[in-house]
Order: sequence, then structure tokens, then C-alpha cells
Amino acid sequence: MASCILTLRSSPSSSSSSHSFSRVKPLLPKPKFNSRSSSSSTLTKFKSHNLGIKRNLVSTEAIGGKLNLNFPLISPNDEWGNWTALFAAAAFGIWSEKTEIGKTVSGAIVSILVCLAASNLGILSVNAPAYDLVLKFLLPLAIPLLLFRADLRRVISSTGTLLLPFLLGSVATTVGTVVAYLLVPMRSLGQDSWKIAAALMGRHIGGAVNYVAISDALGVPPSILAAGLAADNVICAVYFSTLFLLASKVPPESSASVNDDTMTTMSGSGDKLPVLQMATSLAVSFAMCKVANILTGHFGIQGGNLPLVTAIAVIFATVFPKPFASLAPSGEAMAVILIQVFFGVIGASGSIRSVMDTAPSIFLFSFVQITIHLALILGLGRLVRFDLKLLLIASNANVGGPTTACGMATAKGWKSLILPGILAGIFGIAIATFLGIGFGVKVLKYM
Repeated sequence: MASCILTLRSSPSSSSSSHSFSRVKPLLPKPKFNSRSSSSSTLTKFKSHNLGIKRNLVSTEAIGGKLNLNFPLISPNDEWGNWTALFAAAAFGIWSEKTEIGKTVSGAIVSILVCLAASNLGILSVNAPAYDLVLKFLLPLAIPLLLFRADLRRVISSTGTLLLPFLLGSVATTVGTVVAYLLVPMRSLGQDSWKIAAALMGRHIGGAVNYVAISDALGVPPSILAAGLAADNVICAVYFSTLFLLASKVPPESSASVNDDTMTTMSGSGDKLPVLQMATSLAVSFAMCKVANILTGHFGIQGGNLPLVTAIAVIFATVFPKPFASLAPSGEAMAVILIQVFFGVIGASGSIRSVMDTAPSIFLFSFVQITIHLALILGLGRLVRFDLKLLLIASNANVGGPTTACGMATAKGWKSLILPGILAGIFGIAIATFLGIGFGVKVLKYM
């Protein structure tokens, strides 16, 4: 590049049309090159006007060509790329539960961590239209699919002696929440502290889906939601290990239970792919979400979509138990996939720095909460002479939900508690969202 530009100007001292040439300083600054290297890199930041997402362009000039790298590598506008990444993370999380590490930390945490690392390493964006679609459509769609077995009349009649220990565990979780919030107020979360406390209360009465529903209803930011779920799952891994340790001296049942036939009926018909049931489950779930959306819009209920969808699903499963029970196996299978995709979105929307800043206080809160829950349910339960295995399965159904309760009962050979454990866990999912929101708004908010 020339160091100056040559211009033609008219001479003021002459009346003739003669012209003279002069040198003028350049209008643009000289570009600077790194003399120590044959190649150079420039970093240019720009902002997308339609999404408000900052991206980086790294242009590297090397011998023989030029390589441009856009960060994030998968653009927020690359819908196919984002959907591929989310469903791949979901599949990986589900597969991980077949491994020892995956069983310990859960597939949900694996999907969260994979997407959290991807977004913080510049592979995924922290914000994309695909994420909004998951939160707006796929998450509400998964709620009814999980609750097709939530016939409250059958739950109450079939859980039998397990229902009272389960209710005792729910009260123990509530007491544990109050004590933990007094001891560990989580001030680093600001106004979100009581909301996370309420969400974890719902989590330890029902399950992770209640934690998500309560957080959504109360407006918890995705980064704090992810940090809370990550911290709580570490505590839950220790908690489940403790339960199995306490159960080590309880022998398996010697004879088959009448629940075996029921479980066979619940598992579906053979190995055939239930295409009709899957299509019907999706149609019914979409219809329930539509009704909930109409009602929340008509009555102006902000953040009430997920709780209302839950209520509608429980009501229909209770009023029409047989048709909904037939849809349950296919519905639950699809719900697992959708929930895993949601966990991937939570991870991708999070910041490692934010998780590191907020997780320690949530970790300590969850530890105190579950410790008090376990101490109360075992202490009070033994005082009223409940069998130890009843208390352990009830506590498992509270903290882990129907899947972990069924898994523990099956692993320990307590066949008579497999079905009651599942139903108790479903009952917890049906009531925990309303208990968590109500207790949070009426009590925790003013503590």
C-alpha cells in the first residue's frame, strides 16, 4: 500500500490553466502488521441486530489460504444445527444412565453439563430461537405426557401403607426447607433466593419436573435454575447412596407379589411400537396445553401455564383413568426425551462463572434440607412403628420421584413396594408444584 496519495490541484498564483502536483497526507491510518510472523490474526466483534447476540469472527491468514472461524461455531440462526446439538445432548444423557457415572449423577445433569461446556467453549450460543421454542412448547408438552397415570383415586387406594410415610416425608421436606432457609438464606441469589428454596421444596416432594415448573412460574433465571439443579443433584447422589446403605440390612421379600401382574399390564403390550398410542398421546397433550394457554390468557395468570397444565392432566387422568393409563407407556417415553432436551437448553443458557458463584450456597441449602428430611422421616416414622423399608421407599419417592423409588424397590427385591413406590412418586409430582409455589409465595418470601 502506498504511503501517500497523489492529488491534482489548481495553482492559485497563475491565471493559466496550468496545474501542479503536491503530496497530501493520507486520510486513513496505516495498517499495522506483526513483523515477527508471516501470518496475522484480527479479532472483530459484531452484534446481531435481530437477536442481540454478540459473536466473534476470527480471521486467520496463513500460507496458501484464509480461514474464518465464527464463534459460536453453531450460529443462533442455524436452526438445524441447534436442534441437532440439543437432541444429541439429550440422547447422550439418556445413554449415560447405562454407565456407572451416569447412574450416579443422572442423565439430566450429563445433558446440562455437556451443553454448558459447549456454550462456554464457543460451540453453542447462550441464546437462540430454538431454546425459546423448547421453553414455550416442548416443556409444557412433556408435563401431561408424564401424568397420564396420575389417577388420584387409584394412587390413594393402591399405595396402601406407603401413603402415610410418603405424606410424612412431604412434611419433613417442608420443615427442612424452613430450617435450611433460616440457616442458609442464600443471599448471593438476591430476590431469587426464596424462589429457589420453593423450587427445591417441590423438587424434594415430587421431582425435577416440579423444580422446573416452580422456577418457571416464579421467574427464576436459567443460569440460577441450572446452578440449583446441578448442586442439588450432587447432594441427591450422596443421599441415594445413604439410602442404600441404610437398606443393606433389610432382606428381600421371599415371595412374588400381586403387584407383578399389575406391573406387566402397565408396561404395555409386547415389544410392538405403539404408533397409534404415541400419536394419540401427543394430540391429547397438545390439547391440554391449548386449554391451559386459553385459561391463563383469559384470567391473566402470569407464569401459570405449567401449573395449570399439571392440574388439567391430573383431573383428566382421575376422571378417565382407563384410556389415559393405556396412553401412559408411550407418553412417558416421549416425555423423557423432551425433558432431556429441556435440560440441554438449561445448560446451554448457563454460564460456568455464574454456576460457580451461585452453586455453593444452593449446595449447602440442599444438604441441610435433605438431611433434616431424612432425619425426621426416619425418626418420626420409627416412633410410630413404620417398617424401615416403607420409610426408605417413601423418602426415595419424595426426593427422587417414581423412577428412583421403583429402581430401589426392584434392586432390593421388595416386590410389594414397586407399584406403590411408582404411584407415590406420581402423586408427589401431581401435588408438589402447587405446594412449592403456595408455600414460597405465602411463607418463604417473607422470611
